[in-house]
Amino acid sequence: MSATGGARPSGPRPARVVAADTRDVRFPTSRELDGSDAMNPDPDYSAAYLTLRTDAADGAEGHGFVFTIGRGNDVQVAAIEALLPYVVGRDADALCADPGALYRELTGDSQLRWLGPEKGVMHMAIGAVVNAVWDLAARRAGKPLWQLLADAEPEWLVSQVDFRYLTDALTPGDALRLLRRGKEGAHTRAQVLRERGYPAYTTSPGWLGYSDEKLTRLARQAVAEGFTQIKLKVGADLDDDIRRLRAARAAVGPDIRIAIDANQRWDVGEAVEWTRALAGSGPYWIEEPTSPDDILGHAAVRAAVAPVKVATGEHAHNRVMFKQLLQARAVDVLQLDAARVGGVNENLAILLLAAYHGVPVCPHAGGVGLCELVQHLAMFDYVALSGTTEDRVIEYVDHLHEHFTDPVRITGGHYAAPTAPGFSSQMRPAALAQYGYPHGAFWTADRAAAGAAAIAVDRRAARASGRPGIPAPRRPPHGTPHPPATEGEA
Repeated sequence: MSATGGARPSGPRPARVVAADTRDVRFPTSRELDGSDAMNPDPDYSAAYLTLRTDAADGAEGHGFVFTIGRGNDVQVAAIEALLPYVVGRDADALCADPGALYRELTGDSQLRWLGPEKGVMHMAIGAVVNAVWDLAARRAGKPLWQLLADAEPEWLVSQVDFRYLTDALTPGDALRLLRRGKEGAHTRAQVLRERGYPAYTTSPGWLGYSDEKLTRLARQAVAEGFTQIKLKVGADLDDDIRRLRAARAAVGPDIRIAIDANQRWDVGEAVEWTRALAGSGPYWIEEPTSPDDILGHAAVRAAVAPVKVATGEHAHNRVMFKQLLQARAVDVLQLDAARVGGVNENLAILLLAAYHGVPVCPHAGGVGLCELVQHLAMFDYVALSGTTEDRVIEYVDHLHEHFTDPVRITGGHYAAPTAPGFSSQMRPAALAQYGYPHGAFWTADRAAAGAAAIAVDRRAARASGRPGIPAPRRPPHGTPHPPATEGEA
């Protein structure tokens, strides 16, 4: 769908955001069990996708999205559309000069805020809009986002952070000192980043639906490709987890880190018992062992399962939750997500909190486009904030990158530093046309094939039973269910 800001008046004036287009984009990943885990056994990786269009002479655009796993992606699109009046018709230069002002406007809308506040579908929609503005700003500056952030003055970066609710854990003065210190040696670190890249780990071998043979093969392949850490999904069946973790350890040897991820499956006591039962294979961290909202529960698990580390954060819905996780000493590894919170501005706050409390950040990725986004945040952190990659890795999952115009590049187990201007968030037009839901070419053909198959089955059943007629087509048993056909694009 599209919102427009009206016709352009005559005479010279600053570039404006003249339109905002949204798309519901879904990929049928559930059919190969890509992305499967104990809590989400059949995800269809999806994106609620936004394009901001300007009337600038260079045709500059900004792209942002929210990652979901299928049903409900249309709800996420609707939430983004509710925010478009805040950007359509605005001065593009002013937006790019101060994304923090837009962030505060969006989080401050008193009526929409009631739906959070600052959490859930509306807050994720804010992240998509804010990230699209950052993409536009980086494109207009001619820099990849990580470099735009690393080159920025510390005072300006501090102005982009909303410190409301944070000052008992981090003040603007604290943040300014961290960023000024981060400037020391930043040029050298940027050169190292361009030469070596940023360390990655891969979850690709460890999806819960994969066979032991596939797990073992992909784990060995990951080591051969230079990864020094892999991750396995756990939490559905303890005996299966013990067997799979032993198989993975045998495949990669003693020196490769193996993280395990329960995806919120357990109560606190169960998390402790299950993690201890898996400890014999030397897991490096246990990720999301219990409810992502249970800060004290994570603290209890951390105290009980050491030296196995506790990692969480991909479902922490705002900077306040991260503040409390750090204050409660509930995590050893902080896992921010580029599309869960309110965009780059809120992730700047989270990175500053982590740096101040001395906790390493290992971003959550995978999904649709999350690898493309979080690499920029981690690389900024290395170059101009924490100044280190020690015990820091970015998650990598090897699927769906081909649908982006500037996909991630992995070399020797490292993310190569992006060089193209922007946030690496633009999807290819062909991908939007193919996988737009429900009227994209893939889903249209899929519906037709499912309907034909259902009719054939019913015809055979009718012939066998001697009853006449052809019942209406039934919904296919796998993947995203299909709504009735409607006019227009999703």
